[in-house]
Amino acid sequence: MAETRKERARHWRYEELPGVDLLRARYIRKSFVRHTHEHFVIAAIADGVEVFHHGGGDQYAGAGALALVNPDTPHTGRAGVPEGWQYGAVYPSPDVVAAIAAETTTLRGTPGFVTPVLDDPYTVRLVHQVLRATDEGNALAADTLLRVAVTRLLRLNGGTLPRREVRTAGARTAARARAVLEERMAAPPTLEQLAADLGISPFALLRAFRDTYGMPPHTWLTDARVRRARRLLDAGTTPSEAAVTVGFTDQPHLNRHFSRIVGVPPGAYQRERKNVQDARGGLSVTSGAWQWNGQQSTSTRTYGPITEGMTRSGPEGSRTAPSSGTPWASGSPSDSPGSPSA
Repeated sequence: MAETRKERARHWRYEELPGVDLLRARYIRKSFVRHTHEHFVIAAIADGVEVFHHGGGDQYAGAGALALVNPDTPHTGRAGVPEGWQYGAVYPSPDVVAAIAAETTTLRGTPGFVTPVLDDPYTVRLVHQVLRATDEGNALAADTLLRVAVTRLLRLNGGTLPRREVRTAGARTAARARAVLEERMAAPPTLEQLAADLGISPFALLRAFRDTYGMPPHTWLTDARVRRARRLLDAGTTPSEAAVTVGFTDQPHLNRHFSRIVGVPPGAYQRERKNVQDARGGLSVTSGAWQWNGQQSTSTRTYGPITEGMTRSGPEGSRTAPSSGTPWASGSPSDSPGSPSA
């Protein structure tokens, strides 16, 4: 029992799902600082409760619910109960979601999620099936299940994201400040120096930046450094080199911020992503080391009917989530969810 209470996380990619990051984790004491993602966040809660600050207030996602965050949206994350929370997540890129929306919905413009929490055990099961399919090298299942899950979420909770237009003088100043910080990431100016260069007072710049990007400049800079470090790690740069390149003092400095934003240390992140499913043909990679609700999962899986949500319809075509009971019939993700009624 003590083994299942340990914090653990795996952040990886699957070669056959380009543009999608994957995560499986159990956190108890983990606290994610305010940060953003370039991709969508679709986090399927298996156990416990996650609390995340989003849109001006705390959001609560328990077992059978999904935490949904649009790209470039500031949010946090922490446990909502003493035992923490356990979840699996997929992070599809905006291009991936837009392509699925264009094919299977009538949404126009930039698609996104309307509310940050959706109670839908059926889609929770789909997300965990995507992760299991990647573990087993089942590219057909992984791709199919991901498309069904995203289509269903867009129909139940989809809308068109507003265009981010820089209109006010404050927003234009914040954009200029952001450009300076991106260019001088490794050796950024102080707030006073940055404000003087832009012809504005420090507090006025601080206010404009927070209003535009949802966080103060120093928090945004840390987030941006971690994003750039991820790209460097993906390209094969060592964590120590990446740390200095993006402006952290050393690797421990990178480790601390990277773990508080990505959820795993940079070394573990890079090892998983360098080993992108080398084995093919249904080989289970590391899923056997994971325990869900106390039951270890190592057996070969099959994938049942998943035709729901694959035909084109409007966003109102399937607004009511089916009643599916608990997400897992026997403590582990259901492998063959029946097609729910529309």
